[in-house]
Amino acid sequence: MSVMPIGMPVAPVVPLDPATTAAPAAAAGDGGFGALLAQGLQQVQGLQARADEMSVQAATGDLQDVHDYTIAATQASLATELATTLRNKGVEAFNEIMRMPL
Repeated sequence: MSVMPIGMPVAPVVPLDPATTAAPAAAAGDGGFGALLAQGLQQVQGLQARADEMSVQAATGDLQDVHDYTIAATQASLATELATTLRNKGVEAFNEIMRMPL
């Protein structure tokens, strides 16, 4: 990480344009909630596959920096934990709705 000297000018902050920023709701028009859910699970699977690949490299001695494996394993763990928590909250919300009187 490089540190700029104190006298260096800083680039101006540009405000975000709502028309150019992609929101998750905009992507929902393609396939809806199911498509977003499938995409999220594919990302979790990709993170786990990357961590598994790096663990094999670490075990065989082909990995140059062990920190890369640690970061990949932590990312995969956090993504799995997030997916599990979201699933549990979804099931909990469904059960609460089913308990509502008509």
